[in-house]
Amino acid sequence: MTIQHVGIIGAGTMGNGIAQACAVAGLPVTMVDISDAAVQKGVATIAGSLDRLIKKDKLTAADKDAALARITTSTDYAALGTADIVIEAATENFDLKVKILKQLEGAVKDGAILASNTSSISITKLAAVVANPDRFIGMHFFNPVPLMALVELIRGLQTSDETHARVDALARQLGKSPITVKNAPGFVVNRILVPMINEAFFVLAENLASPEEIDEGMKLGCNHPIGPLALADMIGLDVCLSVMNVYFEEFADSKYRPCPLLKEMVAAGYLGRKTGRGVYTY
Repeated sequence: MTIQHVGIIGAGTMGNGIAQACAVAGLPVTMVDISDAAVQKGVATIAGSLDRLIKKDKLTAADKDAALARITTSTDYAALGTADIVIEAATENFDLKVKILKQLEGAVKDGAILASNTSSISITKLAAVVANPDRFIGMHFFNPVPLMALVELIRGLQTSDETHARVDALARQLGKSPITVKNAPGFVVNRILVPMINEAFFVLAENLASPEEIDEGMKLGCNHPIGPLALADMIGLDVCLSVMNVYFEEFADSKYRPCPLLKEMVAAGYLGRKTGRGVYTY
């Protein structure tokens, strides 16, 4: 059965990016967050993103209007009652995600798929808290969602073949290129990426080079489009730290120890672009 209506929990960076991708692809979207201010900020972010695509001649003004018209917002989970899939895109916190998933179960229709955009938390553990774990899957988008082609589809032990097939088809309908991975901390991309970012913080803490030189070295030496420290600022230093903490706990391996400098910067509130200051100042 084709997915025709997408629900999204969270209107922040990832949530509004997913909403935009779905709406541009022609799908009705319901985006839910805890306050009217949060959802309106999410819609404003989408409008600004669409305007940038218009300036690059990748979209028309009519396309923008049509996409925005497909997006409805609410602060009530009951608004998700007709969604074929609900994608949770809340903060990377296990207890919070469990709370949301349990609240969703009373709001969604029979047969609806529940998905999480988590970048590191076990899909098997999350699936275990819902009534129909066979209809639960990880659908990990990458930031910025409208521009990044990759979606990781993470199967928990309980995820059914039908659920995987439907979500794979949805990802392709959005113009994405999905890869299917087994459930493990960090899955594939972040399992490699975030420890690299963490190591860049160790290099910075040891004063081996300036932030600019570290990033320039990785861009020119490894052909990365953005350096690891600038990327950390884009992702959010708090998110990077949360992911490293998950690895450290799950693997019990010292190679995943979060860099003390990363921990200190998060404690100071230097979280990156979203706070105006991280490794760099914005």
